Amino acid sequence: MPFSSLGLSPALLKKIAEQNYTQPYPIQLEAIPAILKRKDILGIARTGSGKTVSYVLPILMNLLGKTVTKNRHVNVLVLVPTRELAIQVSEVFLLFSSGLPERIKTMAVFGGVSINPQMMALQGVNILVATPGRLLELVDSKAVHLTDIETLVLDEADKMLNMGFREEMSLIFKLLPKRRQNLLFSATLNEDVTRINQLLLNNPVIIKTEEEEDYFEKIQQLGYFVTEEKKGPLLRYLIKTNDMKQVLIFTSSVYKADNVADKLRKNGIQASAIHSKKSQGARNEALGKFKSGELRVLVATDLISRGIDIQFLPVVINYELPRSPKDYIHRIGRTGRAESSGEAISFVSPEDQHHFRIIQKKMGKPVTMIDSEHLELKGY
Repeated sequence: MPFSSLGLSPALLKKIAEQNYTQPYPIQLEAIPAILKRKDILGIARTGSGKTVSYVLPILMNLLGKTVTKNRHVNVLVLVPTRELAIQVSEVFLLFSSGLPERIKTMAVFGGVSINPQMMALQGVNILVATPGRLLELVDSKAVHLTDIETLVLDEADKMLNMGFREEMSLIFKLLPKRRQNLLFSATLNEDVTRINQLLLNNPVIIKTEEEEDYFEKIQQLGYFVTEEKKGPLLRYLIKTNDMKQVLIFTSSVYKADNVADKLRKNGIQASAIHSKKSQGARNEALGKFKSGELRVLVATDLISRGIDIQFLPVVINYELPRSPKDYIHRIGRTGRAESSGEAISFVSPEDQHHFRIIQKKMGKPVTMIDSEHLELKGY
């Protein structure tokens, strides 16, 4: 079924064609018509399933012909867990709204940067994409009002709850009008997400995309047994001998991310680290260069990873294993997105072997392992 059958305007269909989108993904097929009818949605969808576009397009359609009735009273609120995801979602809104016959203003607000420019820029905003803490600061400053919200989107609700935003989210819900459309998207359906569903959603359309087993088929997983001191040479060996062009590397700490990126640069591999200790400007610059292909390697921590959304990212490397199987699945989900394939490589030290077996058991899929002792790493 093509996008033209989903009830979207010619202007949006033209923009979709410009992005070389041919067929809607499963979540888009179900969500777009339901959101156009102003139904509530509970979407359980993994990263890379086309979720953002599934709500951006119908929200823009529903806003056509409307204007902000009062200054600083927004129509649509999208809550996200991280500043990177806020920027990413707002960019999708900006992309598709740019071809519309009338102006629909979107803005992203988040902490870690000065609040004053955000306060000034909020005039005439239709769609506000926000992290919970900064949104409450702006509400307290009377820079924005939530009493006219028509549609609320909770994007990655599971992550927001895991990151401790429960109290902020409860405060925000109290500020919203009771009559509104609610769209809740989450990678998993756990007890917390179920509770929010019961609290917020009114007879929702429930959408659950493909099973994880099908998802993993698109990702070639490989593991290397390697000692801690040989991880660096192994990493450089793999990048150089396989001529990897766009590589996302995960570490478990800010210190390690900086250290890995520094060692790569010293060995002639263009790399940059992105983590919570970097300024927002530095993070945006590194992410932008990586997405455009100017930067060969990006080294990231889990906290930052939610905003790294690249449709055809070929390789993800777990330099250090994450603490939980869920984080492992989220990490490797940066590759193999939508219909593209990808490769996920994990470095497994002797101390991590038991933990990696647990990850494989939870995932329900074994990972092919290679002993790095048999590789010639000298000179790397």
